[in-house]
Amino acid sequence: MNYTLHQIEIYLKVAQLKSVTKAAEALYLTQPAVSIQLKKFQDQFKLPLFEVVARKIYITDFGKEIAQAAQKIIDEVRNINYKALSYQGQLAGKLKIAIVSTAKYVMPYFISDFINENRGVDLIMDVTNKSTVIKALENNEVDFAMVSTIPKNLKINRIELMKNELYMVGGKNYKHKGGDLTEQEFQKLPLIYREQGSATRLAMESFIESQKISTYKKMELTSNEALKQAVISGLGFSIMPLIGIKNALALGDLQIIPVKGLPIVTNWNLIWLSSKNMSSISKALISHITDNKDVIVNGHFGWLNGF
Repeated sequence: MNYTLHQIEIYLKVAQLKSVTKAAEALYLTQPAVSIQLKKFQDQFKLPLFEVVARKIYITDFGKEIAQAAQKIIDEVRNINYKALSYQGQLAGKLKIAIVSTAKYVMPYFISDFINENRGVDLIMDVTNKSTVIKALENNEVDFAMVSTIPKNLKINRIELMKNELYMVGGKNYKHKGGDLTEQEFQKLPLIYREQGSATRLAMESFIESQKISTYKKMELTSNEALKQAVISGLGFSIMPLIGIKNALALGDLQIIPVKGLPIVTNWNLIWLSSKNMSSISKALISHITDNKDVIVNGHFGWLNGF
């Protein structure tokens, strides 16, 4: 057999994504290039690695075994590269961060310069809801987490990054009479919620409960983007983080509706377990964010002060 590391990498990505097109996009290659290398790899085995049924790729049992072996090979190659860079005095290895979905508008700005300056660091960032983020941190599956609500059951260290403000928003066609929304007006609004386990959902429910307002939930959505589009389309209203609706506000697709007691103000925090044995990469990231936090906030998020 005479397969190459490039072919192994291509097959592994196809096996993971079950699609030549998606594998090509993930590897920044053309679809024909992926197809050619995939065929050359398959030709070296007497048993099929995959089957195509109704234009869908199904990995065979043999193919799954080969994919597992391919993953081990790729991991070992990465380890070799990490060790080579480490001997040259450079940071090298994986950095794993779990963030709540709304934090995707924030976290990249705090780590982009660090990643660009340290090419040997491979970033793995999982974007999910709060409960899953905290579970990953608790199970020591990640180095850091970014949240707006500090978990009470874990001993953590943290860097407070910036404010997180949540406002009541509606679509452009909503006609507001001016002034704060009355309780009677609030009660008539069809509300759209994030899913259970979301920090935004928790903040919204806590506010409504504190105001003792009787409302009704029209629907529940599992991402901030889906919620934003639902509000823009006129399906309902919601309490949303300002950080994720900048463009929609600027275009006039969304409007902030004044409500007494809003905005809800929390803080974005980068957190990690107090008991964690920090790697050199993690220590370097903490130093980078601590030293550059104010410059990043002022440079990229100064617009928040206008609301």
